[in-house]
Amino acid sequence: MNDYKYEIIIYWSEEDDSYIAEVPELAGCMADGSSYEEALRNTNVIIQEWIETAKSENRPIPVPKGKLSYA
Repeated sequence: MNDYKYEIIIYWSEEDDSYIAEVPELAGCMADGSSYEEALRNTNVIIQEWIETAKSENRPIPVPKGKLSYA
Protein backbone atom coordinates (compact mmCIF):
# COMPACT_ATOMS: atom_id res chain seq x y z
CA MET A 1 0.00 0.00 0.00
CA ASN A 2 1.21 3.51 -0.68
CA ASP A 3 1.01 6.71 1.34
CA TYR A 4 -0.51 8.79 -1.44
CA LYS A 5 -4.00 10.19 -0.89
CA TYR A 6 -5.25 10.79 -4.42
CA GLU A 7 -8.93 10.66 -5.26
CA ILE A 8 -9.85 7.43 -7.07
CA ILE A 9 -13.05 7.12 -9.08
CA ILE A 10 -14.25 3.55 -9.62
CA TYR A 11 -17.10 2.58 -11.94
CA TRP A 12 -18.41 -0.47 -13.80
CA SER A 13 -17.77 -0.57 -17.56
CA GLU A 14 -20.14 -2.77 -19.57
CA GLU A 15 -17.88 -2.32 -22.60
CA ASP A 16 -14.82 -3.65 -20.73
CA ASP A 17 -16.81 -6.05 -18.54
CA SER A 18 -14.80 -4.86 -15.55
CA TYR A 19 -14.46 -2.14 -12.95
CA ILE A 20 -12.41 0.86 -14.07
CA ALA A 21 -10.52 2.99 -11.56
CA GLU A 22 -9.25 6.43 -12.56
CA VAL A 23 -6.98 8.86 -10.69
CA PRO A 24 -8.01 12.29 -12.06
CA GLU A 25 -5.01 14.15 -10.61
CA LEU A 26 -2.49 11.87 -12.37
CA ALA A 27 -2.90 12.11 -16.14
CA GLY A 28 -3.54 8.73 -17.71
CA CYS A 29 -3.40 6.89 -14.38
CA MET A 30 -6.05 4.18 -14.40
CA ALA A 31 -6.49 0.47 -13.76
CA ASP A 32 -9.17 -2.17 -13.98
CA GLY A 33 -10.28 -5.29 -12.17
CA SER A 34 -12.95 -7.97 -12.17
CA SER A 35 -14.14 -6.70 -8.77
CA TYR A 36 -14.29 -3.30 -7.09
CA GLU A 37 -11.62 -4.41 -4.63
CA GLU A 38 -9.31 -5.73 -7.36
CA ALA A 39 -9.60 -2.46 -9.29
CA LEU A 40 -8.67 -0.55 -6.12
CA ARG A 41 -5.67 -2.81 -5.41
CA ASN A 42 -4.50 -2.46 -9.01
CA THR A 43 -4.86 1.32 -8.82
CA ASN A 44 -2.58 1.48 -5.78
CA VAL A 45 0.10 -0.33 -7.81
CA ILE A 46 -0.40 1.95 -10.81
CA ILE A 47 -0.20 5.11 -8.66
CA GLN A 48 3.16 3.94 -7.30
CA GLU A 49 4.41 3.16 -10.83
CA TRP A 50 3.14 6.55 -12.11
CA ILE A 51 5.05 8.34 -9.32
CA GLU A 52 8.24 6.31 -9.93
CA THR A 53 8.09 7.07 -13.68
CA ALA A 54 7.52 10.78 -13.04
CA LYS A 55 10.50 10.89 -10.68
CA SER A 56 12.77 9.08 -13.16
CA GLU A 57 11.77 11.54 -15.90
CA ASN A 58 12.02 14.60 -13.62
CA ARG A 59 8.34 15.41 -14.12
CA PRO A 60 6.35 17.20 -11.40
CA ILE A 61 4.26 15.05 -9.08
CA PRO A 62 0.94 16.68 -8.13
CA VAL A 63 0.24 17.10 -4.44
CA PRO A 64 -2.95 15.16 -3.57
CA LYS A 65 -5.87 17.57 -3.22
CA GLY A 66 -8.38 15.12 -1.80
CA LYS A 67 -11.96 15.26 -3.01
CA LEU A 68 -12.31 17.20 -6.22
CA SER A 69 -15.38 19.28 -7.11
CA TYR A 70 -17.09 18.94 -10.45
CA ALA A 71 -19.54 21.30 -12.10
